[in-house]
Amino acid sequence: MRYQTVLLNSSFNRADFICGKSALDDYLQKQATQDIKRKVCAVFVLPHDNAIIKGYYTLSNGSIPRELVPIETLKKMPKYANLPTTLLGRLAVDRKFMRMRVGEFLLLDAFKRSWDVANTSIGSIAVVVDPLDNEAADFYFKYGFTKMLDSGRMILPMQTIAKLIPL
Repeated sequence: MRYQTVLLNSSFNRADFICGKSALDDYLQKQATQDIKRKVCAVFVLPHDNAIIKGYYTLSNGSIPRELVPIETLKKMPKYANLPTTLLGRLAVDRKFMRMRVGEFLLLDAFKRSWDVANTSIGSIAVVVDPLDNEAADFYFKYGFTKMLDSGRMILPMQTIAKLIPL
């Protein structure tokens, strides 16, 4: 089976999406379209049949203070006060599709999009996430994310992402 994410639009049934984490459910159901209109982020969904959403994630531009970047990532970076990143703001899978590796697919899709943009349009040294809870942090650890210094956020350098995705 081949998956393909698309941008969220009004044809999708957001009301029936339930991942079990109210912050993620509420975001998709109540806030996502406003964020899209305001250009705060892009929301990508994985459709199932017509209007059903298997899962979603958001991407936006960001930056992080140089002092929060792990030393191994910082070694080859210019001495700028802030370094450009891609923020993977949210990632969620509907309960009906859990344990089907949909979350992994969404994450790798986000990596591919982030890599492509960083290499063609807008600079980015890494993907950054701000895990909602320990379960989310454990998920991101499995894919190589590391904790940022003095922060609950996590980071994955583009050099590592390049090894995880087909280029």
